[in-house]
Amino acid sequence: MTLHSVLPAPTTQTSGGAPALPVLDLRHADDPATAETFRTALREATHGHGFFYLVGHGADDALVERLIGTAREFFALPEAAKLAIENTRSPHFRGYTRVGGERTQGKVDWREQIDVGPERPVLPTGPDDPAHHVLQGPNLWPAELPALREVVDEWTTLMGTVADRLLREWALSLGQAPDVFDAAFGDAPAWLAKVVRYPGRVAGGTEQGVGWHNDFGVLTLLLVEPGRRGLQVEYQGEALDAPPLEGALIVNIGEMLEWATDGYLKATRHRVLAPEPGTDRVSVPYFHNPSLDAVFPRLTLPAELAARAPGVSRDADDDEILDEYGYNALKSRVRAHPNVVAAHHPHLADGVRRR
Repeated sequence: MTLHSVLPAPTTQTSGGAPALPVLDLRHADDPATAETFRTALREATHGHGFFYLVGHGADDALVERLIGTAREFFALPEAAKLAIENTRSPHFRGYTRVGGERTQGKVDWREQIDVGPERPVLPTGPDDPAHHVLQGPNLWPAELPALREVVDEWTTLMGTVADRLLREWALSLGQAPDVFDAAFGDAPAWLAKVVRYPGRVAGGTEQGVGWHNDFGVLTLLLVEPGRRGLQVEYQGEALDAPPLEGALIVNIGEMLEWATDGYLKATRHRVLAPEPGTDRVSVPYFHNPSLDAVFPRLTLPAELAARAPGVSRDADDDEILDEYGYNALKSRVRAHPNVVAAHHPHLADGVRRR
């Protein structure tokens, strides 16, 4: 694996002359000689772009290859095997979503995927319980491929460790105690992972792999199959291509960190274009999220940073971003998966109530 390392994070150039994403090496956070410079680069990358490439994250080639290879085995299963764990069978929005089964801003996404989260007991969902309780429960796994659960468990455990480390570095870079976010996660973080395949577009079909959106959680760690382009990031009003970089994860912050910093850190809108006909694209995003019941902290930034905080924007669907993580998460899932809502939660079809 070739590791690219740039410190502090520069603005590089794509072939078209547009600025590319910064590149950070997590190993620099371990070296007292470079730790402070790393934190500054981390803070400024997510103030300006909201996205960056991360190397030195500890995921070796063998694990990455096993994850991508097992993902491809899953998507090659017979359609009946995948539909046996379709998300309409799960009131918790887990399991397999067929091509065209998800929506972004009301438009059909051209991808198939399996959604997984923490394996925890089902929560009560009575009229006096928070609506977001429906998000907790068991996963659905393909009986024909036990290796998928094994490798996804290994991957999400590692990604959780990387994400926790980044949060502590962000906290320090923002003039906070390193554990300022810990209470929101507690012992029950509501992380979410997807194993995704984007099929090649078809004649007359959509170019939307997944439409423009912000991530609703805290931060995202994205693994993209090498050589598979398609991700675009909004930057200064333009769509900036963000192809995979060898040995790197693509990291972006979500709406909760934007809320916590009054907009100083930016939850950047992004999309994925459907691949060219005859090709496809596999990716594995890991979304690091607090507990479902968390009220995320609003930070008091140092004066020089607060002066550069423009306030919290509205989400990509022009809705308010709130400090209540479960509310933000559920409204996003309800928009994306109307089939699950129709099958299990028709009372949510007209919107998600706040607690």
